[in-house]
Amino acid sequence: MNCPRCGAEMVMDGHRRMDMCMCYECGFIEGRHTGDAPTKKEITNYERLSGLNFNETVAFVARGLGVDEHAIAAWMNSRFA
Repeated sequence: MNCPRCGAEMVMDGHRRMDMCMCYECGFIEGRHTGDAPTKKEITNYERLSGLNFNETVAFVARGLGVDEHAIAAWMNSRFA
C-alpha cells in the first residue's frame, strides 16, 4: 500500500493494540486525520547552489551540463580567483 500523502511504501505496524499501516517517510498513520498534507516548497537551482561548497558546486554543474568535473573546476578557478 502506498502512502496517500507522499507516495512512499507504507509498513504494517503491529506494536499497537490495533495493527495499522504507517509511513516512515512522512509520519502518516492510517485512520488518523492529521490535517492537510504539508506543502512541499520547490527549491530553485540558485537556492540549491548557494548552499553548496566548491566541490559540491563543481559536481552539480558538471553533472547538469554533462562536462568533465576537472574542466569546470579549472574554469571556476580561473574565472573567480
